Amino acid sequence: MSQVTMRQMLEAGVHFGHQTRYWNPKMGPYIFGARGKIHIINLEKTLPLFQDAMNFVSGIAQKRGSILFVGTKRSAREAIKEEAIRCGMPYMSMRWLGGTLTNFATVKKSVARLKELEAAETDGTFEKLVKHEVLGLRRERDKLEASLGGIKDMGRLPDALFVIDIGHENIAVQEAKKLGIPVIAVVDTNYDPNLVDYAIPGNDDAIRAVQLYVRAAADAVLEGKAASPQAHVAADDDFVELDGEGNPVAKEDKKPAPRARAPRAPRAAK
Repeated sequence: MSQVTMRQMLEAGVHFGHQTRYWNPKMGPYIFGARGKIHIINLEKTLPLFQDAMNFVSGIAQKRGSILFVGTKRSAREAIKEEAIRCGMPYMSMRWLGGTLTNFATVKKSVARLKELEAAETDGTFEKLVKHEVLGLRRERDKLEASLGGIKDMGRLPDALFVIDIGHENIAVQEAKKLGIPVIAVVDTNYDPNLVDYAIPGNDDAIRAVQLYVRAAADAVLEGKAASPQAHVAADDDFVELDGEGNPVAKEDKKPAPRARAPRAPRAAK
């Protein structure tokens, strides 16, 4: 597991909370003190909770589960999208659509429509239509891509959510809770950490802090996938045998080695 240190957290500003007047008393155990009317988060409390959360993420990935990365606020969008793509996980980075989890069957229909429009553009269907029809279909496709592009390959409900800012993503957290889907989330000093399963006390606004969380989560996913038994089987299957001319031999074309003939017994002398 790639390690994030307390120094890295300090440099990223993870310890800076919100103004003291906006604090949630349930975050009290994780607050070190205040500086200039800003709460300071105790990173000695944050670090072990962060490591527990990353171990949970890695464990899901090792079992070939899926984790939906959620961060639609401006400071989180880019990191959420880039890191989710890097580790091969679904994401929501623009706007959370109400019912994404609780009304997943309807969302899947919209995803199917998006894929239909993408196929129509590549298979020549658009070329048979008049210009204004094509423009209308492309606008529809772009709108669906912006809202659903990150989950178009998510064929089923995720096994967990990784969330930046539970206040901004409160609908996503509520939907996950209703369905019993675990939530891993960064929780700042103005929210209740008991609302999620794996709370990471920390700054949920600073871009560098957000990048640190999301990058670590993506690394945990990749390490979990690499440790999966299926990954080791796939690695064994990557061996390619070459023929005499240096061309790969397909497994189904591979001929068994000829059986060795038993030596003939010498003829008896006449």
